[in-house]
Amino acid sequence: MKTKLNLNKEIGVFALGGLGEVGKNMYIIQYEDELIIVDSGILFPDEYLLGIDYVIPDYTYLIDNQEKIKALIISHGHEDHIGGIPFLLQQVNIPVIYASGLSYGLIQAKLEEKVNFPVNLKKFTDGDVLTFNKLEVDFFRTNHSIPDTFGLRVKTPVGYVVHTGDFKFDFSPTGKDSDYHKMARIGDEGVLCLLSDSTNAELEDFTTSEKVVSENIREMFEDIEGRVIIATFASNIHRIQQIIEASVASNRKIAVFGRSMIRNIDVGFKLGYIKAPKGTFIDTRNRSAIKKKDLTIISTGSQGEPFAALTRIANKSHRQITLIPGDTVILSSSPIPGNLESINRTINLLQKNGANVITQSPFADVHSSGHGGQGELKLMLKLMKPKFFTPIHGEHRMLKAHQKLAVDTGVKKENTFILGNGDVLSVKPNKAYIKAKVKTGDVYVDSESIGEVGSLVLKDRRELSEDGLLSVILTISQKKYEVICTPNIVSKGFIFVKDNKKMIKDMQNIVLESAKKYLNPKNKKLNINGIKNDIAKSLKKYIKTETNREPMIMPVVMIL
Repeated sequence: MKTKLNLNKEIGVFALGGLGEVGKNMYIIQYEDELIIVDSGILFPDEYLLGIDYVIPDYTYLIDNQEKIKALIISHGHEDHIGGIPFLLQQVNIPVIYASGLSYGLIQAKLEEKVNFPVNLKKFTDGDVLTFNKLEVDFFRTNHSIPDTFGLRVKTPVGYVVHTGDFKFDFSPTGKDSDYHKMARIGDEGVLCLLSDSTNAELEDFTTSEKVVSENIREMFEDIEGRVIIATFASNIHRIQQIIEASVASNRKIAVFGRSMIRNIDVGFKLGYIKAPKGTFIDTRNRSAIKKKDLTIISTGSQGEPFAALTRIANKSHRQITLIPGDTVILSSSPIPGNLESINRTINLLQKNGANVITQSPFADVHSSGHGGQGELKLMLKLMKPKFFTPIHGEHRMLKAHQKLAVDTGVKKENTFILGNGDVLSVKPNKAYIKAKVKTGDVYVDSESIGEVGSLVLKDRRELSEDGLLSVILTISQKKYEVICTPNIVSKGFIFVKDNKKMIKDMQNIVLESAKKYLNPKNKKLNINGIKNDIAKSLKKYIKTETNREPMIMPVVMIL
């Protein structure tokens, strides 16, 4: 049965991803039979989602309501806002995608790599107005950790809805200023409902300016004697430019590692967001010709991602880079919620292998968040003066903290709404309430296959990772109804066979005893499934008693 919303002269505001989490951002603004989608992101999996590449939202509502979709509008080019586009396009007909500047270039490169059919991708600029039948969209520039970040205002027949996108207020930015005048004008013209970024709602005051970070990185590069290996987000073009400028100032050449980093730097050069003197970048194969104190290595892996360049350097599995005494590794990023354990593991490995590691701290500003702290969130609320407010983009505690800030700045408590993914906020000129809930959830992407990995598969993977696999191969003669040879037991990740001969012998005997129950010549047909189930059940009980572990047991019965 298709999911439909009955919206009668009211605005429906809801998220398919991005509420109660940091990632897979996808917000819907719908008026009657027209809707626009804001962003289509991914969530990077935590270590418990074994073998999963990405998590994307469940697109069922969009599949069921394709005829209502007018456009997908991108606020900025981070993966948690654009990474889901190729997967969305495989399932939903999107008439047009609007993006600006760097976002347009990053999406274009992504589509060329992953989509083999025509896509209607268009650019918008600050002054553009997108006009549909019942909806109209215009934009205001903000600051973030990537160039060309925008909030947007959606005009509907019953009032304006504003989506801030990710933002901070940086009064000395490395790029263009936020459009404070337009934000103030939008507030004066009236905002019925505001959706605002909540990521740093627990951070007091304002975030650090990018100018401070830029100066600190330059000073560090001049003081460091050996190689600099610096990891940051591949999409943080501002930071990459700061690293380039610091390298040039300290007479360092640059080598780049990490597929996404190489691709994004290439896009940044083509669009003019990244600038460097000729000869600054070197072929990675030629880095040995450069003195250690004259080399900067830019890499991916600031979040401890298992297959990123920095992680492979740390665990000595990188084919080209080996840590050497005197190396300094800088992590120019802040941990995404859920990644702290993997980041700490990478840092420990780096230090164990002789590297000096510098991370963001009160003593070393090597990163500035792209998300506004409490001072900035309050300023946005004061500029917009919304009647109704819902915090977005953040875990529940962040949404709750942002709600309190809204009330502190004058929004009535009863006019603020903390939503979960799928909750539909119905907004009318004088009333807002949670109207319904649409289907949503997590869809796992495993090696580019979408949704084929369910909870049972993940459960099996976790069991394998924790307790291993025990395979039992039993050969039976169908004519004689007897076991032909000693059962073969193979252990993967459970026990070392040579060191546990008694246990292996005990398990072989258990297998034989289980099989004998079914080896009666009077039976017209061997009960293969019965033999397998009995073997698995008996071994499981024995192993649990002996080792307190529960490996996955896979009996194989061969009939000759």
